[in-house]
Amino acid sequence: MRLRNTMYRYQARMGKMRGKRVKISKQDALLWYSFFAESAYDGGLEEGLSPRQREIALSVLSQIERAVDAGHRERMARIPGLKSLSDRTMYVGDTAHFPKGCKSCLFGTGLSAVRRTNRCNIQCPFCYNYGELDMQEPIGEGYFEIGGSRYRVEDLPLLFSIQGKPTGVAYVYLEPFMEIEKYEEIIRVFHEAGVYQHMYTNGTLATEENLRMLGAAGLDELRFNLGASNASDRVIEMMGIAKRFIPMVGIETPMTPAFFQQFHEKKEAIFAAKPDFMNCAELHLNPNNLENYLGENMYMARMGYLSPISSRNLTLELMREAGEENWPLVVHDCSNRTKFTRDLHLAKQEGGWFGKSGYASEFDEIPFEAFLPVLQDPDFRFLEEEELPKGYRFEDIVI
Repeated sequence: MRLRNTMYRYQARMGKMRGKRVKISKQDALLWYSFFAESAYDGGLEEGLSPRQREIALSVLSQIERAVDAGHRERMARIPGLKSLSDRTMYVGDTAHFPKGCKSCLFGTGLSAVRRTNRCNIQCPFCYNYGELDMQEPIGEGYFEIGGSRYRVEDLPLLFSIQGKPTGVAYVYLEPFMEIEKYEEIIRVFHEAGVYQHMYTNGTLATEENLRMLGAAGLDELRFNLGASNASDRVIEMMGIAKRFIPMVGIETPMTPAFFQQFHEKKEAIFAAKPDFMNCAELHLNPNNLENYLGENMYMARMGYLSPISSRNLTLELMREAGEENWPLVVHDCSNRTKFTRDLHLAKQEGGWFGKSGYASEFDEIPFEAFLPVLQDPDFRFLEEEELPKGYRFEDIVI
């Protein structure tokens, strides 16, 4: 009985904060996150946060995210010709040039990845595998990884007959052009089966010969990570050559201030290559690449992907320019919200229950240090603030 009464009193105290959405002040948020960051650094958070501490930590993430979301809405309102694909993603430009690989991801069977190459010829600061490129597990000679399992090309007819054909597949991980000749046969088989196929590349190893081979084999779409080569003139030239052999050619690059500048410097040359689209991916950080961007203002989208606030803001600025100037390509807002939508759709395709999603944070615990710059930024403001209830204030040192 004593334990039950203690629990009731504890729940009543907690209810003061849980009964309504607490809009923690920016000052209190900075105090608490500085404390959490220092405690994590000196090992004081080895056991994780207490329930009260976690309530405070999550309220800070919510305050930051709400302010960022409001900024996104303001920027989108200034984009002429802004379009939506059933509210799943946003873009500007001719819908006929919207990448069909993205439609397969958002409306079809999802992003069905086909993996083979565990190596890359360059190292990008935004790479998910930054610092670990020489430690990626090989798929195995003669094999492709599909759905987490290994297959030889001759196994595909069996796979089709039992599980059906996906609407599309994507060739990823890490740089396919490191051994591009090994992809020809599997591309032919998927093409003959009527499966839409797109491939990602940094473009630095592309040649007229291997681009012609990909087109002849039946590749439907090639995406150049133009930021990986710092918008290299040669890679831009290869995009133009790829258009001669492959039906759809585009750009897919994490949006960073560096790429934003590079794009504008090479804008006319890029347009001359006649890409169909540019997917502006919101820069997604994980424990491998986070250190390369520490010091930038960060937010966490729906308690999942961690991104610099500047990334999507730059995308929306680019879309505004595209709408005003009527650019000859689709500019697609491949944002964290789009990724959130993708995972909801994929869970539905897999027969998941209502609300199920694989969308989640890449971090085991909140990287508190990463949020200190935005909390210290005098130009970043929370939409609303209120005083924390007693027992949650910093001077109480909640445990």
